[in-house]
Amino acid sequence: MTELHKSELHKFLFDGLPVRGMLVRLTGSWQEVLRRHREGGGYPPAVTELLGEMSAAAVLMQANIKFNGALVLQVFGDGPVKLAVTEVQPDFSFRTTATVNGEVADGVPLSHMVNVNGLGRCAITLDPKDRLPGQQPYQGVVPLNGEHNEKLEHLSEVLEHYMLRSEQLDTKLVLAANGEVAAGLLIQRLPATGASNLAGSSAVQAQGDAIGENEDYHRIATLAASLKPEELLTLDAETILHRLFWQEDLLRFQPEDGPIEPRFACTCSRERVATMLKGLGVDEIESILAERGEVEVACDFCGAQYRFDPVDAARLFLQQERQPPASDQVH
Repeated sequence: MTELHKSELHKFLFDGLPVRGMLVRLTGSWQEVLRRHREGGGYPPAVTELLGEMSAAAVLMQANIKFNGALVLQVFGDGPVKLAVTEVQPDFSFRTTATVNGEVADGVPLSHMVNVNGLGRCAITLDPKDRLPGQQPYQGVVPLNGEHNEKLEHLSEVLEHYMLRSEQLDTKLVLAANGEVAAGLLIQRLPATGASNLAGSSAVQAQGDAIGENEDYHRIATLAASLKPEELLTLDAETILHRLFWQEDLLRFQPEDGPIEPRFACTCSRERVATMLKGLGVDEIESILAERGEVEVACDFCGAQYRFDPVDAARLFLQQERQPPASDQVH
C-alpha cells in the first residue's frame, strides 16, 4: 500500500492539561472494505457513511482502552437498517457489515435508519482473547436517545452519550465518512487525580475533575467541534492538528514498533463456518442439501464463499472429533 493510501492513527496529550486526543484516518483499508461489499451489491450511501463512521469510532475506542481482545460496536433497531456492526482487534485490524431491509434515502439521519419508533440501541462489547470457559464478554447498551428522550441524529452524539454514562468522562467526537475516507477525531477529559501529564500543573483545580466542569477540556472540545466533515475527510492529519491546536502544547505518542496502521482483515474460516453448520443440526443441513445440492455460506464481512457438498456435510456429523479443513488465511 502506498504512503498516500495508508491508514493512520495518531495519539496525543495536551501538556499540563487533563485532556487527551486521537485522530484516525482510514483510507486504503476503508476502500478495501467498500470494494468487497460492492461485489455483494454494496450499500446505500447513507449506510456506507454510517459504517465508515462506526469503523473510525471503533478504532478510536480500541486505541483508547488498549484492550487485549475484540471491541465490537453495534447499532440496531426498528428502521430499514436492522443491524450495523464493526469489529476491531487489538492490532487495529477491523471489519464491518450491515443488514439492510428496505429503502434508505441519501443523507437521512441516524434515527431514520435505526430508530424510527424509538427502539434503536447502541451496544459496545469487549470480548477478551484470554476469556475463561464460561466467562461472558462485557457489554454496555444505551438507547439512541438523549437525556430528555430526544432522538440522537448522529453516531458521534450516541457515543458521547455512551462515554458519559458508562465511563463518566466528557468526550467530544467528530466523525465523517464517504466512499474514499472514514475518519474521526476524539477529545476526552482525563481525571485530574493521578494523571501523569498533570504533575506540577497548578492550572488544574480539584473541581475541574467533575463532569462538565473543566474549562481546559471545554476550550479544546470547542476547537475540535469546529472541524468540518469535509476538512476531516480531505486534510491530512498534520494539517488538521495544526489548524485546530496550533496554540496548544501537544505531546505526540510514537509507538515503539512504528506508526499504527489500521487495516481491513476478516477472521472468518472454513472451520468457523463448519462449527456454525454443526449448530444447525443434521435435519436442517439435510434439508438444505435436498433443496440446493450443497450448503453455501458467504461471509457478510468480507464476501468469502464457503461450500459444503454432501460428503463435506456428512463428515461434520459422522466424525465430530475430526476438525474440518481450516484456513488461517486472513481475507
